[in-house]
Amino acid sequence: MAIIEQNPAEERPFGAFAPKAYLARIIARTRAASDSFLGRKVAYALRRLGLRSLDGAPVDIESLGAKMRLYPSGNVCEKRVLFTPQYFDAVERELLVSRLRDGFTFIDIGANIGAYSLFVAARAGRGARILAVEPQPEIFARLAFNIAQNPFGTVKAVACALADKPGELTLFIDPTNRGESSVRILNSSAGTSVKVPAMTLLALVEGEGYERIDAMKLDVEGAEDLILEPFLRDAPQALWPGFIVIEDSRQRWQTDLVGLLERSGYKLVAQTRLNLVFERKPG
Repeated sequence: MAIIEQNPAEERPFGAFAPKAYLARIIARTRAASDSFLGRKVAYALRRLGLRSLDGAPVDIESLGAKMRLYPSGNVCEKRVLFTPQYFDAVERELLVSRLRDGFTFIDIGANIGAYSLFVAARAGRGARILAVEPQPEIFARLAFNIAQNPFGTVKAVACALADKPGELTLFIDPTNRGESSVRILNSSAGTSVKVPAMTLLALVEGEGYERIDAMKLDVEGAEDLILEPFLRDAPQALWPGFIVIEDSRQRWQTDLVGLLERSGYKLVAQTRLNLVFERKPG
């Protein structure tokens, strides 16, 4: 079982790390930058200045409609959410919002610090059900903290890896980008690692009592096929998600996951620099 250690910063109340005036001005400028070549160039230059001023410290701020404590110096996701949320999967988020309905159900696999889960929670209403699945213990602690700072009451954090079979896996952690950890075979000895519990997606869904999944996001550094292939094989079609955002890791998948999704009735509705977006109409 993975041990989730408390970061001393997480013991301090939200607002203790509010940005100082200089950093606040930089954040305002980067968030106002346009989605153009010049706009992005200016935003990224200012972001570098902001990161240097932080010197590894966290920041308490609102982003994507939710309160979060962000540690941008060691996690690309947190850096994007803090300084340039307007660039963070903008197409994917717009499509996701257009699919919201009463009682919306969303499973966020590879939830990181909760950007997608909290974005959906801020817009889906009190009747939503959201599962945020994150195996990396340090990142899970940040996820749980961020969920607790918001009044939504619709997000449940789950500390485990999802795979093609239950058991225990080794998670290898990239110290330069702690939100992008990789799952490998347990007896491998490469890199900094931690053992984490693993279960199948179907076992998770059935254990949580889901009868319908409106949308799902998967970002698990190339292991998306290990999760989806057995799920589509074993789960009743009533549980197949209607809408899927999946990290484009085709060069790392061991199966033709795109072909499997298309044969299962899914249509590719969008392709961005990082993700593939699929939708399946019932019937």
